[in-house]
Amino acid sequence: MKKTKQTLKTFIWIIIAAGGLTLLAASGLLDKADLSLSDLWYQSRSASDGKIVIVGIDQRALEELGPYNQWGRDVIAKAIKALNESPDCRPAVIAVDILYAGETDPEKDEMLALAAGEYGNVVSACLGSFGSMLVEDGLGEYRLDSFSMTAFEEPFPLLKAGTTQGHINAMLDQDGILRHHMLELTLPDGTKVPSMALAAAQMYREARGEEAVALPPVDARGFWYVPFCGTPGDFYESISVADLLSGKMGADYFAGKIVLIGPYAVGLQDSYITSADHARAMYGVEYQANAVQALLWEDYKLEADRTLQLVLLFFLLFLGCLLFLRLPIRISLPLLGVSLAGYLLVTRLLYKAGWVCHVLWIPAGLTVLYVGCIVVHYLRAAMEKRRITGTFKRYVAPEIVNEILKEGTETLELGGRLTQIAVLFVDVRGFTPMSELLKPTQVVEILNRYLSLISNCILKNRGTLDKFVGDAAMAFWGAPLPQEDYVMHAVQAARDMAEGSRALSKELMEAYGRTVSFGIGVHVGEAVVGNIGSPQRMDYTAIGDTVNTAARLEANAPGGTIYISRAVADALEGRIRTTSLGDTIKLKGKKEGFEVLILDEILDA
Repeated sequence: MKKTKQTLKTFIWIIIAAGGLTLLAASGLLDKADLSLSDLWYQSRSASDGKIVIVGIDQRALEELGPYNQWGRDVIAKAIKALNESPDCRPAVIAVDILYAGETDPEKDEMLALAAGEYGNVVSACLGSFGSMLVEDGLGEYRLDSFSMTAFEEPFPLLKAGTTQGHINAMLDQDGILRHHMLELTLPDGTKVPSMALAAAQMYREARGEEAVALPPVDARGFWYVPFCGTPGDFYESISVADLLSGKMGADYFAGKIVLIGPYAVGLQDSYITSADHARAMYGVEYQANAVQALLWEDYKLEADRTLQLVLLFFLLFLGCLLFLRLPIRISLPLLGVSLAGYLLVTRLLYKAGWVCHVLWIPAGLTVLYVGCIVVHYLRAAMEKRRITGTFKRYVAPEIVNEILKEGTETLELGGRLTQIAVLFVDVRGFTPMSELLKPTQVVEILNRYLSLISNCILKNRGTLDKFVGDAAMAFWGAPLPQEDYVMHAVQAARDMAEGSRALSKELMEAYGRTVSFGIGVHVGEAVVGNIGSPQRMDYTAIGDTVNTAARLEANAPGGTIYISRAVADALEGRIRTTSLGDTIKLKGKKEGFEVLILDEILDA
């Protein structure tokens, strides 16, 4: 029952620990660290297929053509014309990552619109603005929508008429990192506007006579996870708008490709920190290039359901905590290492298969639980050490206590086990008559000297001092831990007591004119050893016929004599010298024929 309660209590604590860490993950407090680690783990560079070329409005173009805010729309018109100059080697797509909303200079606006619309291969930019606003739910009720389109900017009418539109919204996650791409904008009238990347990819497939791009899976707001194949600078080949206008770049270089034209200078403020690289900003046109490449490859990743991952997290944390508590550190530490490495490997394989899982939750949770379990193991060990030491230090030799602390024990629970032991009983002969003639303080002093001698002899010979009963004592060998040569240890203790009592008796004779001696009995056999009693009061002792027989031997032994049984003599055959009394000594409760022997000498001591 006690073990059942303890097991139930352990399970409850494991559930609390696993549940608490699961709730911590569910709260979102780990999301920022988890997202950063996921970016580092999942996003990796890979070579593009060379179908995408970036033409940058870079620092060189600004130096040669002047500040960007002074450019007319004719600059990009000329760039588009230069790209489409040769009928045999035009780009499949020209996507201009610049918003041309509203009319400015009619002549230059017309130049841009005519250049962009002449060959039907240009994608122009539009932009939606989002914020919170009240929306009707269709039942006459209004609710606050935190992600509602508040404004929409599109190309001026002439440019819109001659081009395909694609939105250039780049929306950061809550931690300020760009990881996702909005596939489409839905206008208030229900019209869907694809992203510039999607429009460019579809136009490219159409130009090549291929099937349309399969759309990626999106979340509730229409975003999909972008697997970046390039870091900042990977798509850029240092082709400047100035190179097109000066004729340095031949049109054949761009034949059949997707050309992205956009800002590529710090001062133009079109850059973002992306999941591909947290240290360096990526220009918006590079972000578009990564999205286009992912769409062309149809390399889509679906972020695994959060609730499902939380359920898995709880299960693995529960299992891990259970194992960490039950297994020794030499096994649990490698298990933790294998678990962490295995989980990371599984997440990488799942990513390749199209699933994005939280990287931090499970490793962090298992590590925290492991550290917690180490603390629990330490506290348990400290408590067990204190418990063992408190139980045995007064009764057992220090080296045996140390062995118990090393090995651990279950013998401290209420109950016992049958084991082979050697039992010694010793009694002080002649003490009662002498005590009647002495003062109480003298009696106590003499008794303490004798009992100290008994205790020292037992502990010196690695015995367990069971109890003192008046001027008698009981000890045993072979428990609480198995001992080598435990029978010899027992008779050596008996011999040491007999020898020590002679010196003490001489002192008493000189001081008080009287003396005492020991009667000792030793027997070996099976006995039940353990904590006997109740949970409130228990004693670590031995019970059984072996104990009773040793007590009978001692009761019949004259002062200064050590009685042993035939079982002891057989166990130490050739190592001790004895005198057999046959069955002349009648022990209470023993049948006829029980042989009693006197221990005369230990031969190999």
